[in-house]
Amino acid sequence: MKLSQKLSSWLTGVVAVIIFVAVHLLISRKGISSYWAQVVQMGCVTAITCIGLNIIYGFNGQFSLGHIGFYAIGAYASALVTKDWLSQWSGSNLGAFSFIVALEIGAVVAVAIVGLLRVGSLRKRTREWLQAYISDFEAKFLSTLVALVIAAVAIATGVFVGRIVQMLLPRLLGPVLETASPDVAQNAIFFLALIAGAILAGLIGFLVGMPLLTLTSDYFGIATLGFAIMVYSALQNSDLIVPTMKGARGMVGIPRLSTWAWVFWFMVAVAVITRNFLYSSQGRATVSVREDEVAAKAMGIDVVRYKAIAFAMGCFFAGLAGGLYAHLYSFLHPSTFHFVKGFDPLIIIVLGGLGSMTGTIVASFGWAFVLEGLRVILPQGFEDWRFVIYPVILLVVMLLRPQGLFGGLELGFLKAPRPALREVKAATARAEPIQALATNPSGQSNGEEV
Repeated sequence: MKLSQKLSSWLTGVVAVIIFVAVHLLISRKGISSYWAQVVQMGCVTAITCIGLNIIYGFNGQFSLGHIGFYAIGAYASALVTKDWLSQWSGSNLGAFSFIVALEIGAVVAVAIVGLLRVGSLRKRTREWLQAYISDFEAKFLSTLVALVIAAVAIATGVFVGRIVQMLLPRLLGPVLETASPDVAQNAIFFLALIAGAILAGLIGFLVGMPLLTLTSDYFGIATLGFAIMVYSALQNSDLIVPTMKGARGMVGIPRLSTWAWVFWFMVAVAVITRNFLYSSQGRATVSVREDEVAAKAMGIDVVRYKAIAFAMGCFFAGLAGGLYAHLYSFLHPSTFHFVKGFDPLIIIVLGGLGSMTGTIVASFGWAFVLEGLRVILPQGFEDWRFVIYPVILLVVMLLRPQGLFGGLELGFLKAPRPALREVKAATARAEPIQALATNPSGQSNGEEV
């Protein structure tokens, strides 16, 4: 790494620490009201979920309208875990956590078995073999039946493994948490709940995305919007399955555990992870799919795979943000996750600049402060006019700067790393013979005749 890059990274880290300490002092010493402290924290939560959507749309080029659904999954899943720890609504303080972890591990096992056995290609080979002995219709039916049986066995294996995990996890984790102090145990459960909710959102995103990622942009957006509507409808009636979720009445009793430290450092961690991913070989392959899908395929890039990776990663961050949101306001209602709300992250990443993490973070905080600032500034009874004013501001920005506030610009540590000088020289040395051959295809010197 060059000296300038090291200085930029260190400077960015110092600025992050200064911002954290300054805001922490303002909150702890009542320099700002609890209301504005909550707005600042909500800006961090918004930035996390918008970075996730920017990976999907801004960097991978997949037009998704269902991001709010994965946000809701992470929120409710993590809230169920922490509420269970306090109230034991499931009958055990680790019942909800063990069930969610068992569900995730079981699903991973089932998907892994299906992938290892290559059920799709196995079905095709079975059909081709049967066609030599029976009719095409019978061969198609029997090969499909074989594939379904294998899938059923994989699911049964996943359920079995998940059930074992569900029984063993409380016995292993419970004694460890009981020996810790109440505050340490509570924070540990909070962290585990956030990660479990995020993984669940990412896993569902992967499973939902695999069949949908074959669709083109507009159709993919409509399909993901349909998923968001399904999640919203399920939350409205969730009390029929899990009574403590309360359905359309709203889930209460969630501990208020999200603090400035939690949301800020999670936002920093998400930005660092995203930055390192995008500038890796996998990240460059992901971006190449956005630039030209046909060219990416021609270069040997597995387009479906990298679409699935980007979509699952974005959903993971959405689930993480949802968990932080649930424990920031300690109340969840399905209307918060209405599919119309799903347009907010899309507006933010377009406003900040597609493909810009810096723009997404700045626009997220700007969005939170503008909406809440207008609520304070506007006269009483005119608060809803903010939903008229901010679209006008958005229209003006789009007319004057259609590429967004930052375009593709990144600042500080978020900039793309420059290759070391020795790497540039090595690449130049490798390219010189190819350039010479392109200049003189005959392989003869310029003064010689062929």
